Amino acid sequence: MIKSKKTGILLPVFSLPSSYGTGGFGDECYNFVDFLYENHLPVWQILPLNFPDNVLSPYNPISSFAINPYFICPCE
Repeated sequence: MIKSKKTGILLPVFSLPSSYGTGGFGDECYNFVDFLYENHLPVWQILPLNFPDNVLSPYNPISSFAINPYFICPCE
């Protein structure tokens, strides 16, 4: 079985533009997904969305189920 390769972009959610200081799942996120679709890029690779530990590392989260609340856009 031959597996096909896919092209994509690594962009952490917190790197999306936002008026709240950090990116989130607001309009900018939808605009980025539209950009990926229009440019035939089927993969969006992100970094962990977990709430970080005491030294702010998302790779050692305090919970495997808690999302970082900074990603939630208050106006949407």
